[in-house]
Amino acid sequence: MATEDSERFDQVDWNDLSRSGRFDLSTNSIGMLLTTLPLALLGVYDWRFTGQRTPTFEFIGLERNLESLDFFFIFTLFLAFWYLVLPLYQNPRMTRYYWKEFKRNRPAVVSLGWLSIVFVGGLVGPLVMNAPQQDLFIAYQPPVFTSVVDTTPATCVGEVMNGRCYGTWQHPLGTTQGGKDVFTMIVYGMTISMQIAFITTTIVATIGISFGTLSAYAGGWVDEIMMRFVDIILSFPTFLMFLLILYIYGAGLGMFIVVFSLFAWGGTARYIRSKSLSISEEEFIKASRISGASTYQVIRGHVVPNAASSIITQLTLLIPGFLLAEAQLAFLGIGDSTVPSWGQLISAGRSDLSFAPWIVLAPGIVLFLTILAFNFLGDALLDALNPEAEAENE
Repeated sequence: MATEDSERFDQVDWNDLSRSGRFDLSTNSIGMLLTTLPLALLGVYDWRFTGQRTPTFEFIGLERNLESLDFFFIFTLFLAFWYLVLPLYQNPRMTRYYWKEFKRNRPAVVSLGWLSIVFVGGLVGPLVMNAPQQDLFIAYQPPVFTSVVDTTPATCVGEVMNGRCYGTWQHPLGTTQGGKDVFTMIVYGMTISMQIAFITTTIVATIGISFGTLSAYAGGWVDEIMMRFVDIILSFPTFLMFLLILYIYGAGLGMFIVVFSLFAWGGTARYIRSKSLSISEEEFIKASRISGASTYQVIRGHVVPNAASSIITQLTLLIPGFLLAEAQLAFLGIGDSTVPSWGQLISAGRSDLSFAPWIVLAPGIVLFLTILAFNFLGDALLDALNPEAEAENE
């Protein structure tokens, strides 16, 4: 409960929690359903009435095709809006407190700015920029402000002086061996990175929260069996499983996201179980049960809200691992070569590193900054949302 002299909510106690025992939906859940329904109908239409190569929005004159991952990505954006952004807007007092704590960490603020650029670039970039096209006549164009020997590119787009081909703003980060614009590929790679970040966290959170709360409230031998299963998941060789799936079904970004997400929720399940057992001893939980609240209402109204801040922190710190795993698999040549990810771009440029290093350096730097930003952001969220953890570390 929040006290009058504190801006921090130590425990969440929703007074409007229904005592009727019915499966009641909150306003945010209703909004989520109303926005998801048109998306689901559009997905059915795309799957049933349009071919794989036919643009999804051809019926209104737009040449934009949505893949399966795009629909799932949009769904996760809806989730983020209704259950993260909107609650922060509806509770400005708590939002101001969290922001006050968060902005004390300057590297985290810069990281948030960088991730905002990646997020907006990933959303807007593919809508306003054409997909990178192969053009061998402009292969190996150097980045702007740099130059290469004029025999390196087939045709120099920029100025040629003293036997050197200089970069141009037409291709600010240069081009690949296939003549694809590196900047455009990096922007399209932002979309891939955001899909990995949002979809994996959604899957991990859903499975982890459900499994952890069920284990805590089941108790006894059921709890014991479920926790042993979590131990197996945490010790399972995810990389080998992905290779097996790759051999059976082939490469694909969707398969990568599903496999790695299904073996990353164990830590979240353990935490939510521990939090559930801890909260179940609180007085307001006992009062809620005496008042007639069901187990579902207790979980929805008390356990998940109280554990949400720590879960968000954990999930944020998981994202860099997923991004790095995709890049590593792509670099080893066992990822999906059709996906314009940063890892694929780095892999494609490794053979040309001696005379065209920008093909590797540009996406490598962007990937490094993004992973570093998520790590800084996760640490700052841990301090801002969980001051108790910060005090324990001190």
